[in-house]
Amino acid sequence: MKMKEIRLKETDHLHHELAEQQKHLFTLRTQSVTEKLEDPSQLRKARRAIARLKTVLHQRALEAAKSGSAKTASAK
Repeated sequence: MKMKEIRLKETDHLHHELAEQQKHLFTLRTQSVTEKLEDPSQLRKARRAIARLKTVLHQRALEAAKSGSAKTASAK
């Protein structure tokens, strides 16, 4: 999933997708320990997908905090 696609999705959907990716990464790690992982590059892809999702969620949280502080400052 590309950043452009991630940014278009709603925050709730991103939280759900993050949880799914973390479960997937756990499964891949389990497979790597038992030596049944066919494609080791999947670990890297899963970690990067999680990082992308967390980045967008963090950016949205900062924007919400910034707009919330701007509203309180203008109310004073």
